Amino acid sequence: METCSIARIIRLQDLALYRHKLCSLVFRLLPQLQGFPSLTETKMAATLPELPQDILMVIFAALEIPDLVRAGSVCSSWHSAYAELRTLGKYKQGQTPCLVYTSESDPDDVLSLYSLAEKRSYKLTLPQPPIRSRYLIGSSHGWLITVDERSEMHLLNPITCEQIALPSVTTIEHVKPIFDEYGDICKYEMSGHTGMRNSRNPPSIFALAELRDRLQWKAFVFPDTSTGSYIVVLIHDPQCQLSFAKAGDDKWTWLPPDYLYDDCTYKDGILYAVNVKGEFHAFDLSGPVVTVKMVIRVPKHYVCDGRYIVQAPWGSLLLVYRIVGDHDLEPEPGASEYWNTKEIQIFEIDALWSEIKVIHCLRDHVLFLGHNLSLCLSADEYPALKANCSYFTDDNFLWTVGHKNSHRDMGILKLDDNSREELVSPQLWSNCPAPMWITPDPRKINAMGSMSQQL
Repeated sequence: METCSIARIIRLQDLALYRHKLCSLVFRLLPQLQGFPSLTETKMAATLPELPQDILMVIFAALEIPDLVRAGSVCSSWHSAYAELRTLGKYKQGQTPCLVYTSESDPDDVLSLYSLAEKRSYKLTLPQPPIRSRYLIGSSHGWLITVDERSEMHLLNPITCEQIALPSVTTIEHVKPIFDEYGDICKYEMSGHTGMRNSRNPPSIFALAELRDRLQWKAFVFPDTSTGSYIVVLIHDPQCQLSFAKAGDDKWTWLPPDYLYDDCTYKDGILYAVNVKGEFHAFDLSGPVVTVKMVIRVPKHYVCDGRYIVQAPWGSLLLVYRIVGDHDLEPEPGASEYWNTKEIQIFEIDALWSEIKVIHCLRDHVLFLGHNLSLCLSADEYPALKANCSYFTDDNFLWTVGHKNSHRDMGILKLDDNSREELVSPQLWSNCPAPMWITPDPRKINAMGSMSQQL
């Protein structure tokens, strides 16, 4: 596995410029976190480099990612505390989501990260294959799920540069390899059957790089607290079906019988998935045999263009409908608009799966929607975010089917009046791979490391 240093990942022009800022931050945090009496910066400056490593680690654990990376570069003692914090997996500060994207002006192995907290971008140099040659199909818990030019999938942490190969695409139920005369895979065969019906059409044949245009749609990485490990879930064609892989698996496990799923979430060994009919299916993945049942169905009020399951901080599940305005499937060359999100509708489902109600306002909470794990965060805990708003990126399935250069439907939608604003102007990103939200995580996770050996 390729590695890269933090200095390479985030190209800070001059780390020394941030020393005063970081020291001031430490001066402010130290009394709060350790109960020290209030001291002036002058009195503390002489003793700051001698702070014990465990105290530095407590302070660093309260920083946002950019400040944490800078802190690790100030001096040897600070770098030691920073490295120990990551190695032990003790960094638990909730991070403000960032936008990851590529830019045509950057090298092919560079990914940019736009910080909503700082309103500035950072450059990240990532392992091969080049990030601009991949599709991004998911983001969860600090990890990106990517698809390369052979349609194979990887997990990638853009902060630590850890990369993990997932089970081969040929182990998905609907995909079979086609070999050339030398025994190498040269094409893929994909069948169209689902758990509910068989396809009347013959299997389709795809070149190695073409399969990803038709197969993978959205993926998730979920921590499995019951085993201390992780599970990866994939929504894929034909007909948006589900497959998953746990640590120790060497293949994908198909989850029939239903299909046409839009989004997933995972809790206590149960995978919850919502389909186009508004049905919530609960898959129990904790035992040797997978069981499934429908737990609730949200009444269909109108046609929507995307459904998301969101775990709310107060314990309920939210079903979010994304509705777009009229869209042009054949836009004129140079057209600035393709389709636009115009409304967000929210249903709250209580913890007992017994009551559904419409929510017209999130008050002091914020949604993050797109090809990421759907999130609901408190604006009080993340002051850079705007309360009662939805931050959204483009996740329409057409972005992988020939419309890669069209305008991306991205922005901030105010939930009280459905007015919208740009995330940043002018736009910073190229349109392919599609930009997406990520919650950065600098921790090295031992469980994920063992998963990389097994998957």
